[in-house]
Amino acid sequence: MAEDQPIDFDKEMVGTVAVPEADQLDLAALTAWFEANVDGFSGPISYTKFKGGQSNPTYRIDTPDRSYVLRRQPFGKLLPSAHAVDREYKAMHALGPTGFPVPKTYGLCEDPGVIGSKFFVMGLADGRSLWNGSLPNNTPEERRAIYNAMIDTFADLHLKDPEAIGLGDYGKPTDYCARQISRWSKQYKLSETEHMPQMERLIEWLPQTIPPQHESSVVHGDYRLDNMIFHKTENRVIAVLDWELSTLGDPIADFSYLMLNWHNPHDGRAGLLGLDLAELGIPTQDEAVERYVARTGYPVPPMDWYFAYNLFRLAGIMQGIKKRVIDGTASSAHAKSMSERVAPLVERAYHFAKEAGMD
Repeated sequence: MAEDQPIDFDKEMVGTVAVPEADQLDLAALTAWFEANVDGFSGPISYTKFKGGQSNPTYRIDTPDRSYVLRRQPFGKLLPSAHAVDREYKAMHALGPTGFPVPKTYGLCEDPGVIGSKFFVMGLADGRSLWNGSLPNNTPEERRAIYNAMIDTFADLHLKDPEAIGLGDYGKPTDYCARQISRWSKQYKLSETEHMPQMERLIEWLPQTIPPQHESSVVHGDYRLDNMIFHKTENRVIAVLDWELSTLGDPIADFSYLMLNWHNPHDGRAGLLGLDLAELGIPTQDEAVERYVARTGYPVPPMDWYFAYNLFRLAGIMQGIKKRVIDGTASSAHAKSMSERVAPLVERAYHFAKEAGMD
């Protein structure tokens, strides 16, 4: 998403590296936990760390007959309600039995005494990780199929009944945008490193202008191309990843986050602005909205306000990364470059707010 993603994968970020000393785990304690909690586990364990990810450090755990993924909270002091690996686990654990594409869940450890922080273990989804929105290795027909699969999967998430799948208590179903604006305003203030007048204006204006919420659903909060795994040979989603920001809320706010890709310049990541979509076979924004509406029946209004809201929210997330860089607790080698995106995010949020009628 060019300047706008809290967590981006470029070509160099896909895959794993040797675990840095600061991120190493107690393998003896971890093995004991696996033996007690993971059905079918048989050691010994070896492990590497995934390159991408600014928020919750993620590891590949290999055994002689199976591979797992371990996702943990960062070590050190955390902001309130941040890095909610327990919520990630709960969402995937509830959605899996419904047939929605998520990794298999194996166990959640809420005792920081095992490896130094909370963590959970899930299966390794064996498929394609796509990060470039132009899908350069695909044909126009394949590109359209991949984008349609991404939109259909998103719609299917928003159609799940939270009560029916055990997520009725996963969050408050109403006033989603108001709660998000309040949350990220507070998180921004807690990690503020410089005064930004445009951000202050957004903090003031956004809560006064929230569109009505017509529906309530499970929302992902960070749904984009590189947060999903596609089948190796078929153009379908086999796993949606990174549920840290999920809750109950407004599906249109969630959907508009994905639609931002159509407004973000293409630079080899998820942004599509400047590409010849017709030639590539990628749906236009109008076609994407039409497909989503046809599948859900949900009304999608003009999205300038939602774009401003989502960019503001991303600025709050990125400011947290910036503060962790300053404090020396950021997990990824790419965190510093990510942290430099706060000001451009605020500027673009301000632009869309003006488009939406802000004086």
